[in-house]
Amino acid sequence: MPGTTQMKAKDILYRLKQSNAHSIVTTDALAPEVDSVASECPALKTKLLVSDHGREGWLDFRSLIQSASPDHTCIKSKTTDPMVIFFTSGTTGFPKMAKHSHGLSLRHSFPSSRKLLQLKASDVFWCLSDPGWILAVMGAVFEPWTAGSTVFIHHLPQFDPKVIVETLFKYPITQCIAAPSVYRMILQENFGSLRFPTLEHCTTGGEAMLPEEQEKWRQRTGLLVHQVYGQSETGLTCGTLRGSQVKPGSMGKAIPPFDVQVIDDEGNVLPPNTEGNLGIRIKPTKPIGLFMLYENDPVKTAKVECGDFYNTGDKVTIDEEGYIWFLGRDDDIINASGYRIGPAEVESALAEHPAVAESAVVSSPDPIRGQVVKAFIVLTPQFLSHDPDQLAKELQEHVKAVTAPYKYPRKVEFVPELPKTITGKIKRSELREKESSQMQRQ
Repeated sequence: MPGTTQMKAKDILYRLKQSNAHSIVTTDALAPEVDSVASECPALKTKLLVSDHGREGWLDFRSLIQSASPDHTCIKSKTTDPMVIFFTSGTTGFPKMAKHSHGLSLRHSFPSSRKLLQLKASDVFWCLSDPGWILAVMGAVFEPWTAGSTVFIHHLPQFDPKVIVETLFKYPITQCIAAPSVYRMILQENFGSLRFPTLEHCTTGGEAMLPEEQEKWRQRTGLLVHQVYGQSETGLTCGTLRGSQVKPGSMGKAIPPFDVQVIDDEGNVLPPNTEGNLGIRIKPTKPIGLFMLYENDPVKTAKVECGDFYNTGDKVTIDEEGYIWFLGRDDDIINASGYRIGPAEVESALAEHPAVAESAVVSSPDPIRGQVVKAFIVLTPQFLSHDPDQLAKELQEHVKAVTAPYKYPRKVEFVPELPKTITGKIKRSELREKESSQMQRQ
């Protein structure tokens, strides 16, 4: 079970107790956090430390490796045997344990998966993802391992746009994959040049990248950003294959063996350009690479089965060419006076205004309309001194001008930062709860 380095004692305790893990491997930075909760985890028997220093109660990982026998007998495992558990990002509720078989790694050998990045043995690939997430396991292990590529590793304690840009200039990196927030951070800095000498291909995943951001990146670097989509439960689900047409804002097309359709809440397939749930067909045969189940949670496992499909809980549309467009998580969709509004649509419109560094759009209770659109906005530095009331009106008019007027945010709140999960995804559920409690107090 990979775990992010951003975890605190509370996160570690939750994961150890939920999983009944017998062993843990970590570094100096997190060992004290583990020790602070270890007494509450009776199943935990072995603690392994990767460090140049010893620590009481911990085994030294490096010395154990050096003293281990060079003779090794592989365990004979089946494709269907369990291999890894990923804790979901917890954008809604507590993280669930998505259990995968060895099929997850096998899938990266399929020709359909090889077409996505088209990695070669001569490529140097940098996956800018925390090692705790499925994106890193695919981007720093399975994809380059299958292709025989070189993996580039940078021990960044946190994302620093200056260091990332310097690295892309200094080292012969040919491909990179990163969350949209990494590209966003780089674009917000005032760099002289972003024409990287060896970089040939850029990919993003983890959340939707706005078309405006894709265009800005293309203008500054000369490179298109190709979107991929997946979950802890699914791995690679859809994406824009290298060399195929990029439709800005789209997550690309389904990647076989996944049969991806837009479905209603009963599992019926909907026609093109109709909003619905992103479903992956699991009957009559569950495809290789899809998770087995939520560990110790048959109720939640059953809940995501929807007719012949696994329901991802993501609202999307698919166009006539098979390109998939992300609208938002099922519970993020705003229903205002009968209009259904996806937060990504409004956030995309706001992103076109120079005042907006970042935004999160949620529903706000309203006695007349049921719900209205509310935007939490982080301002760019040059707009921090502007009159907030005047700026709010300007942003509302801007959204009305660039998209259907019913989508404009009737409420605007400027905030210093947005609440995020340890994966960097915006916690819209937290903003919705904050909004509901504020309205109740009023």
